[in-house]
This record gives sequence, structure tokens and C-alpha cells, in this order.
Amino acid sequence: MKEPVKITLPKLGESIVSATVVQWFKKVGDPVALDEPLLEVSTDKVNSEIPSPVAGVLQEIFAEVDQEIQVGEGLASVATEGMVPVAAAPKPTASCAPSEEFLSPSVMRLLREKGIALSEIDRIPHSGEGGRLTKKDVDGYMPAAKTQQCSMATERVKMSAMRKAIADNMVKSFYAAPHASLITEVDVTQILKIIQQEKQKFLDQHGAKLTISAFVARAISRSLQGFPLLNASLDGDTIVMKRNVNLGVAVSVDQGVMVPVIKDCQHKNLAQIAKEIAQLADRTRNHALAPDDIQNGSITMTNFGMTGTMIGIPIIRHPEVAIVGLGAITKKVMAMPDDSIAIRSTMFVSLTFDHRVLDGIYGCSFLNELKKQLEAASLTE
Repeated sequence: MKEPVKITLPKLGESIVSATVVQWFKKVGDPVALDEPLLEVSTDKVNSEIPSPVAGVLQEIFAEVDQEIQVGEGLASVATEGMVPVAAAPKPTASCAPSEEFLSPSVMRLLREKGIALSEIDRIPHSGEGGRLTKKDVDGYMPAAKTQQCSMATERVKMSAMRKAIADNMVKSFYAAPHASLITEVDVTQILKIIQQEKQKFLDQHGAKLTISAFVARAISRSLQGFPLLNASLDGDTIVMKRNVNLGVAVSVDQGVMVPVIKDCQHKNLAQIAKEIAQLADRTRNHALAPDDIQNGSITMTNFGMTGTMIGIPIIRHPEVAIVGLGAITKKVMAMPDDSIAIRSTMFVSLTFDHRVLDGIYGCSFLNELKKQLEAASLTE
């Protein structure tokens, strides 16, 4: 008789050593096709579906929902042809909970994060095609238990798997590296003028919006050519400087932040960068990122200015050594080089770096070069 096939947690990325089970798509006794997704797991970088390497019947589940497991540890076993599978528990003839197979993974994840039981789903208005439940439906619903708790003085909310992974990674980054930060003010009047004049033509020609983030991403990748210590990581007492600028772009999603990566950013023009930022952001918000989309970043850019925040000091993403933060764009009266007075649009840009790898004067020089690149930016250069 054939032995059951044990399925273990595969290595999902270069620096990923564990993952948390988000949901199972199959129950014990269910038939499983080759490469059919068995479960979804979450790391601090991305959610991934784990497929079955064989066809058969799911015989046993070793890891429960919300359980953290290490790479190589067992997830489940599948009985293949010639084996007698463990009998599944008989299905009830009636149930008040709808079948999970009609709920998308993103909806299931949101239900879990909001603490909504499957038995409550019938109370939520369904607005999707064919009467399906959508993320928007779930976002606007408050569970009965939570409604009762609103009158209480406190409420205890368990961290989602994504939030916990982000928290663990931030703690590791913050305490592993001595952070230092610098801030400069950049005049982006010319960039905004270009965006206003060219935005429709750019959208029609390239299929992507022309944004301040695209200009900054291009300026960062060019400025780094003269400051390789910022495009690096630290391995023990060895500084590993990267030849290519793999720029991470922070994207807010589901009460967390994901950081997809623009690979080889230094070789891409403004249109290519704008399109890639739009595509990566769309895939992030639709939970469609592939593991490769979030791996091998060398430096990160985060635009908290979109929320109206003027200045921020972000935490470096381990094992990188630097992160650039963009504040909100505001108008102010400025004295110009010819002593005239003008109303200009400005933005604070912060650089947070690992002080073990570089000193403040090096960071100042990089910020000055970045400021120079942005204030002299054009559409075609």
C-alpha cells in the first residue's frame, strides 16, 4: 500500500523562514487535484496559496488556521491512488452557514480579520454578481458581537496574520539597526506643472497615470548611482552593495502595508516606472502579488504624503539599510534666487538609514543630489 504524501511548507522567499495559516480550501476527505490550491498562508511579505503536488484525497491536516509554522514543517498528507483514505465526517443535511467555496480568499480573509463568523454571513447584504458576497459588503458590516461591545470602555482585537508578521519584522528592523534620519525640502512646482500639462496625453499613450511617485522613483534610482552604500544590505560585518536598484514601493492594503519591488529601476524610463507602480499597486490591493514581486528589494520608498502627513520618519525594512519617505505637497511663499517672491509647491523628503553602514554627511550628500534631480526633472530626460 502506498504511503500518504506529506506536504510541507515550501520556502516562499529568500529571507522567509515561517508563515501563518490563513485558511484551508479543503477539508479532510475532500478530493484533491494535482496543483489544486490546498490552503493559503501569510508571511510578512505576501500571501501565497500552497498547491497539492499530487492528486488524491486530503487525509490529514497538521496545521490549523492562525498557526505559525516553519519552512519544512508538515501541513497535510494526501492519500494517492491505491490508498484507503480516512473517511470524512458526514456532512450535515442542513446548515445555517453558507459554503466557503462561494467566498473568495480575500473575502474570507476580511471576514476573519473583522471577526465575523460564517453563521453571520446571511445577515450581510450581498451586492456582488449573482448574489455573491464582496469585500465592500464585509467592510460595511459590523458583527452583532462587536455592536454590543461598542458601548464598552475597551475592546480586544486579535492581530491578523498580516499585522503580526509586519509587527515582528518592524521590531527586528528597528532593534537590529541604529536608525538615523535626515529631512530636506524639495520644490516640486515644475514637476506638478508637467503632470498637469501632460497627464491626459501620458495616460492615453502609456495607459498609466503620471504621478509624483514615478518622478521620485526615477530620481532615487539615478541618485543612488553615486551613493552605492544606500543601495545595500549588511551581512555580519560585510556591506553588500547591489549593482541594480530594486526599489520597493510601500502600498497600503487591508490595514497593513505590502512592499512590491520595481526590479532594475535604474534602467527604466519615467513611463516604464509609472506603469510598473500602477500595476504593482493594483496587484497588491487585489491580493494577486507573486512571491517574486516582493523579493530582493534593495531600498524602499514610502509616500505617506498621500494622507496629508507632511513629515514622517519611517522604519528601515530589514535587511535593507535605507528608506525614503515622501510628505504631503503644500504651497508656500518662498524667496527666489533673484530675491523675488513666489508661491511654490514644496514637499519634505526624509531619508532614514542604518548608521552602522554610513554617516550623516553621506546621507546629506545623497539628499542634496535627490533634491537636485527632482527640482530639475523633465518629462523626457
